[in-house]
Amino acid sequence: MSRFLDAARRKPVDATPVWLMRQAGRSLPEYRALRERWTLAEIVAQPELCAEVTLQPVRRLGVDAAVMFADIMLPLRGMGVGFELVENVGPVIAHPIASVADVERLRVPHGEDAAPQVIAAVRQVVAESPVPVIGFAGAPFTLASYLIEGRPSRDFTKVKAFMYTQPGAFESLLAKLAATMTGYLTAQVHAGVQAVQLFDSWVGALALEDYESRVVKHTRAILDALAPLGVPRIHFGTNTAGLLEAIARTGPDVVSLDWRVPLDEGWQRVGHDRGVQGNLDPAVLLGPADLIRERARDVLRRADGRLGHVFNLGHGVLPDTSVENLQLLIETVHSWVPANVS
Repeated sequence: MSRFLDAARRKPVDATPVWLMRQAGRSLPEYRALRERWTLAEIVAQPELCAEVTLQPVRRLGVDAAVMFADIMLPLRGMGVGFELVENVGPVIAHPIASVADVERLRVPHGEDAAPQVIAAVRQVVAESPVPVIGFAGAPFTLASYLIEGRPSRDFTKVKAFMYTQPGAFESLLAKLAATMTGYLTAQVHAGVQAVQLFDSWVGALALEDYESRVVKHTRAILDALAPLGVPRIHFGTNTAGLLEAIARTGPDVVSLDWRVPLDEGWQRVGHDRGVQGNLDPAVLLGPADLIRERARDVLRRADGRLGHVFNLGHGVLPDTSVENLQLLIETVHSWVPANVS
């Protein structure tokens, strides 16, 4: 077994496992060299390049898990959605969802048909990785936000207006997205990933009432469908301090906490019957070494040696983060000995 998988299942580990969201790329010079030649879409379409980028941080940093290099938007092409991944902007949808008819036109592809190039890349990464491989997909609300807004948003007014004024269409959209992501994640597990993470990056924009009444059932449907596969299921979101108890009720094995809530408080709220992931502010890694050690150790102190902690950032690695600071963080986490462990 591995530290990461054991911790995700709340089993004893010899050291706190650590991996970092957006560790595959961003700040690594070897990744930047590849991006001078290839786009994200081109890398993912070529399994050997995808495997290289996914494994770069494993070799360079010594993290305890590899996370697939992909984008949450990719399986939407299998649903018939046209979009571009625009540098420094994000996904830009060719024809944003605005009506019942737009929702009805969306297909629900079968399994790996959502993004066959990603599944091919998964198989190669799994064959080469010395550590467990994490697959992922976008959660229904976050994907719906992109589809309706047409591009990244700050206020999410379009998706909320659609949700309030066309509730039937919104429900149908989330149901189609949930069905597609269930098949897509299942295909990743069958291709060899040993854990999955569901990204609901923008769900923190919702009021608790709307999350519980309109979103929870679709997130739970995905997680319930994956349960028989036996792999740890991680839920990730940001700005979710007001939603933590509701997120826990969707049924993940591990809940990611961002830096806006102390780890011990967040763990108490989601329940000690599941693991937590997090929760260092990524911006701390732009600071001096002493600050990085201090803040990382604070997170570890709050975990207090309890079974089920996977160290991570509250969001992704920032592009200006130095490799030296990433290495320092990994070393700090791996060398930590809780006070209650002799």
